[in-house]
Amino acid sequence: MKLGINIDHVATLRQARRGEVPDPVYAAVLCELAGCDSIVSHLREDRRHIQDRDIYLLKKTVKTRLNMEMALSDEIVKIALDVRPYQVTLVPEKREELTTEGGLDVIKNFDRIKTNVKNFTKAGIKVSLFIEPDKKQIAASKDTGAEFIEIHTGRYADAKTEKDISCELDKISKATEYALSIGIRVNAGHGLDYKNTPAICKIKGIEELNIGYSIIGRAVFVGLERAVKEMLEIMK
Repeated sequence: MKLGINIDHVATLRQARRGEVPDPVYAAVLCELAGCDSIVSHLREDRRHIQDRDIYLLKKTVKTRLNMEMALSDEIVKIALDVRPYQVTLVPEKREELTTEGGLDVIKNFDRIKTNVKNFTKAGIKVSLFIEPDKKQIAASKDTGAEFIEIHTGRYADAKTEKDISCELDKISKATEYALSIGIRVNAGHGLDYKNTPAICKIKGIEELNIGYSIIGRAVFVGLERAVKEMLEIMK
């Protein structure tokens, strides 16, 4: 199972003072040197953390794979097609949210998503859809032509009781199994940390976990290289 690291929160800290440090591009380099498999970065419409400059520089410097998270905004789509990251992950986006809340409704937005998947694929960009572990959403994702889904693990991460945790893990496991059975590849992420990741790692078929907040938070105390290596060790 591979590890993709979301560096958005490095940019969040920088933007708190509208300064030049800490630089998320430098953070991406350190994450790669520590052994991660991809860099994830979300260019939001309101530019609350990652800036256009970051995305263009990440494209030039990332040696593993650049996964650009994005909403289906015409402006952001245009930038993505210009940057041409290795992969785009389409997510829902609301201005007032602290972080992405829930998965993309592929069924409701099917035609628009399918058109954009076609355009990205034509440009040589792989497409992943960030969705809930729901069979109908998975089937619709397959029909759009997307190569990947990323299962939203937020409800699992927020679960408090053993019963609820077990229930959410079961949903993710069954969703993964179903996705693979219809020929769509599976990643997962959101809310994963050093305590709840091991259980997700036991689910066969998930190719990559995308983790950001907990790793960047850990790095404040132990440094980014160690924080990444600790997560990699947990995943092994």
